[in-house]
Amino acid sequence: MSAVVFDIETSGFPPEEFDKAEVDYLMKGADKEEDEEKRQQMKDEVVKQLNLWPLTAKVVAIALLNVDSGNGISLYCADEESEVEKKDGDKTFVYVAGDEKKVLQKFWEYMIKFEYFVTFNGRSFDCPFVMLRSAILGIKPSRDLMIGTRYQSPHHIDLLEELTYHGTTRKFNLDFYCKSFGIESPKSHGITGYDINDYYRAKRFSEIAEYCMGDVIATAQLYKKWKEYLTGIK
Repeated sequence: MSAVVFDIETSGFPPEEFDKAEVDYLMKGADKEEDEEKRQQMKDEVVKQLNLWPLTAKVVAIALLNVDSGNGISLYCADEESEVEKKDGDKTFVYVAGDEKKVLQKFWEYMIKFEYFVTFNGRSFDCPFVMLRSAILGIKPSRDLMIGTRYQSPHHIDLLEELTYHGTTRKFNLDFYCKSFGIESPKSHGITGYDINDYYRAKRFSEIAEYCMGDVIATAQLYKKWKEYLTGIK
């Protein structure tokens, strides 16, 4: 079977990009807090969480890795378009920069080529996020990433769902699973998903692209562990 692993990185829009009604809606919980210090802490927390929702954030990177070949591509947002190819032994990694619309258009071009796709927590985050961001930008997805159910999806292998047996056991983050299975964690290189907002605003675009690629490489390795030891898939 042809399979691709993908992962996205997102960055929340600055609060000043929302109108007053939107800000009031986002902050309505915090505004009910009477203690001024706690109220400000709650507002700061809302701002930190803006990258979690496709109506308040943008996709700033998507990395894809061909499971069979080990070759990958990282599509990422930057001020100028560019394309750079890097070699790592017999593996090729391509980094393509553009705006969010280009990132999503390219993503859908690649996704249609594969029968299966693999994610880590993709059903709850990555898949609906790219579907909705694409619709908002007037891009029609090349396939429905949300087809099927949480328990039976014909083309999607969500490793977080598989490794928790669909919520039967506790969820851990990718870093924890990687370390437990003896896989080098992408978080060991000094950047985590919590840093993406700051990196994006500092225009450290290529570092975000590299980090996203690291995530899919680790996810692909975790997928191979799951496939070899926990399934009967050949």
